Amino acid sequence: MTRPHADPASIHMLVLDVDGVLTAGEIIYDSEGRELKQFSVRDGFGLSLWHAAGGQSAIITARGGPVVERRAEELGIGHRFHRVPDKAATLRSLAETTGVPVEQMAYMGDDWKDMPALAIAGFPAAPPDAEPPVREMAVWVSRRPGGRGAVRELVEHLLEARGVLDGLRRAHGYDRP
Repeated sequence: MTRPHADPASIHMLVLDVDGVLTAGEIIYDSEGRELKQFSVRDGFGLSLWHAAGGQSAIITARGGPVVERRAEELGIGHRFHRVPDKAATLRSLAETTGVPVEQMAYMGDDWKDMPALAIAGFPAAPPDAEPPVREMAVWVSRRPGGRGAVRELVEHLLEARGVLDGLRRAHGYDRP
């Protein structure tokens, strides 16, 4: 029996994996051995909309590092966890420290390491290029792939459920129905 999932309008915390969600899941090294990652500007703008609407955010990643930390800082992601072996335990700890219950958290992940966190999050989500068992666990799957607008799409879905998306669009000059 599957447990009921949260109404997307009740989500207060957006928690994201990094590789495969905020990035396309590729690791690139330069000739000096430094790790490079590519992030979507659209996802970044989506996170700025989420924050403008009063939402909190976090990343929980099994890897991490300076590039991820820099991008998270730029995006105003308030809670950042790097090199995490147990994402569900970190999600529970985040709930305890912030006072936001896991039932009011959306979690977007793309691979097996995300499955324990997806299993307890109120609103489990995945990009369409996530591993099949991850997509099966998700109550919502984006149309856009990881690192290519999946986070933005999730944010818009959550903000639309809250009834604030149209107001944010108008505030940015979008006045069509």
